[in-house]
Amino acid sequence: MSAPPKIRAAAARLQRWLLDEALPIWWERAADHEYGGYFDRLNLDGTVAANPKRLRVQARQAYVYALAPGLGWSGPAKQASRHGLIQMMSHKCDDGLFRTRPDEPAPRDGMGLLYDQAFVMLALASDLAAFGDHDQQRHALAVLRDIAAFAHPRGGYAEAPGLPEPLFGNPNMHLFESAQAWMRAKDGGAWDQLAAGLARFACERLIDPASGAMLERFGPDWQAPAAAAERFVWPGHLYEWAFLLLDWPDADATSRAAAVRLIEIAEARGVERGVVIFALDETLAPLDRAARLWGQTERLRACARAAALTGDGALWEAASEAIGALDAFLDVPTRGLWRDWITADGAFVDEPAPASSLYHIVGAIAELDRASAGAM
Repeated sequence: MSAPPKIRAAAARLQRWLLDEALPIWWERAADHEYGGYFDRLNLDGTVAANPKRLRVQARQAYVYALAPGLGWSGPAKQASRHGLIQMMSHKCDDGLFRTRPDEPAPRDGMGLLYDQAFVMLALASDLAAFGDHDQQRHALAVLRDIAAFAHPRGGYAEAPGLPEPLFGNPNMHLFESAQAWMRAKDGGAWDQLAAGLARFACERLIDPASGAMLERFGPDWQAPAAAAERFVWPGHLYEWAFLLLDWPDADATSRAAAVRLIEIAEARGVERGVVIFALDETLAPLDRAARLWGQTERLRACARAAALTGDGALWEAASEAIGALDAFLDVPTRGLWRDWITADGAFVDEPAPASSLYHIVGAIAELDRASAGAM
């Protein structure tokens, strides 16, 4: 089943918004043209919000602008991408790993040191694919070698070398994403092995065979945490894992079935009021009914990909609903910016737009364009 006309129209409209509004404003106003790199946030009037320049933002913006030429942007894509990449590369520490600051403490929340290394490798892959700099593979392989110390004996990677708990699926998901990017940029070798190992790990360790969902946080040996408060599910990540499992070049029947099941669970339990809510408990009952922008983008690209692959009209309808939710987050006075949070009672939080969300938005728009054109 081809994409319905309303999906094709939305794809064209969102692409215009991206090319004409978002990519220009984040390059013109969020790039620090004096000292390098990208600021983390813009106020909703387009001015820079006071905040640090996080490493992951540099990596994500480098990735976004490396994709921009393929999406039709006629702006200075290479300059904009390298603006983030050069800043990112300046944060390599003596141990070979990348940190915003050398003395930065490593958080134990699934978005710490390992998470940032995944985005470093993603940025390097995108630079090679877009601009042909083959030195980037050498840098990425060095990171891959250094995170070998994070490998867990039962699969996946820990937050830090020798750290038995807490363990998290989120950084492993982004390692899977970066491995796929490298598979496409450079055939064969360590990247194929990394992607295959993480796909198998997700299906065998992270996905609960009883519920078909996956927790965010794990105890030793990837078991469910002892404390009930630590056993929670983020529906946005169910969609994100589903998309990556469907997008994996070596996807097989097992990984595809797991991906479809993740989407089914997220659709049944994680969507209320037309938006993807933030968290479920271990029984898949609502835990936090607030919502973030990125969850809507991940629903959009997962459902669009699954709809294009299966021809399921219900999935196109889910993608259409996700477009409506995304439109609401993008409806701000300064075009090209967005809101990040909506409360459980449906009120948007008045706060600066985070640069890190552009990575999610671009991924969703790119996938919607491919799916609506039938380019699977």
